Formats: sequence, C-alpha cells, structure tokens
Amino acid sequence: MDEWWTYTLSDLLLFSPRTYYRMLQRHNETLWPGQILTLGLGLGIMGLLRRPAAWQGRAISTIVATLWAWVAWSFLARRHAAINWAASYFAWLFAAELLLLVWIGGIRGRLRYRPSRSIAGVLGFGLFALALAFYPLIAPLSGRPWQQSEVFGIFPDPTAIATVGLLLLAEGSQRWGLLIVPLLWCFISGATLWALGSTAASA
Repeated sequence: MDEWWTYTLSDLLLFSPRTYYRMLQRHNETLWPGQILTLGLGLGIMGLLRRPAAWQGRAISTIVATLWAWVAWSFLARRHAAINWAASYFAWLFAAELLLLVWIGGIRGRLRYRPSRSIAGVLGFGLFALALAFYPLIAPLSGRPWQQSEVFGIFPDPTAIATVGLLLLAEGSQRWGLLIVPLLWCFISGATLWALGSTAASA
C-alpha cells in the first residue's frame, strides 16, 4: 500500500473530468432557459447598486440568498451529489450562508451595498462583473461546448464569486462573517478544478 504522502489531489477525486463536465452540461440542459432569468437577476442587482435606497440592501440580500438556496438544492443536493458524496455536505454549507444572508441582510437590514473607488470597492465590483459576464465564457474559451458554461445563480462557482464581490461592496462589520462560506467554497472548487486539470493531463 502506498504511503499517504504520495497521494495527490487527483487521486482523491471520485469522478473523471468527462463525468464532471457532462454533469454541468446536463444541468444546463435541464434548466434552460433559467439561465436567462438568473443573469437577468444579476443585471437587476447591478441596477440596484446604483440606487442607494433604504430597501436596497434587503432586496439584494434576498435575491442573492434565493440563488444560494436554488444552487444548494438543484445542483449540489440533486445533481452533484450523484457523483460526489461530499456534495450533500456542501449543500448544507450553502444553506447556512443563505440563512445568514436572509437574517442579516434581508430581515435585519444590516447590509447596504455601496460601490466606491476604494480598493475593496473596485475589487468587489470587478469580481461581481467577472462572475456575471466572464465566467460563462470559460467553457468555450477552454475548448468545451457552450452547454457546459457555468452561469451565475445556476452553478456554485460564479454565485460564490459574485457574492464575495457584493460583500466587498457592503458596509458594516457583519459582512466579514458572511465572506467565510463563499471564500471556503472558492478554495474547495479551486482545489477540485486543479485536480481535474491534473487528471485530464495524465489521461
């Protein structure tokens, strides 16, 4: 038996790159044309960022929380869990984030999103725009079909990145606690994609 330190991330994967990307494609095909709706919600959030009304923070937080709920149930619990047993636990992680967004941002109204020219403001808006507009282009730019594109509000990666961006735009100290789950997911997903790349290269 090989020693544990000889294992790499690719050795821990429970699925092949082909299985993973085929799963993305089937999810997109099942939900079409829902991608238009979630992208529309993303554009709606951009519009709300330009309107610093008293209800703006509640509206944005509620929209984002709803999308986290949808991704947790439709993708992680129902789709991804079929090839990865850990996805069920990831779904609970997403559920924790959406509850925090509802409580802190939606019910208590403690989050107000303010675009600014500060480093955090520029980075936050850039991340949100990247998740919304650029992330779906990664699949075709990588030589994969459009049907495997990951869209904000449909898949966890662009949804988490967009949320990080929005929280960087938010005012108040409570935003820092809300950053934990999306940043943790970015780390988990980054490790998975790294392993998938290593597996594909050695196949």
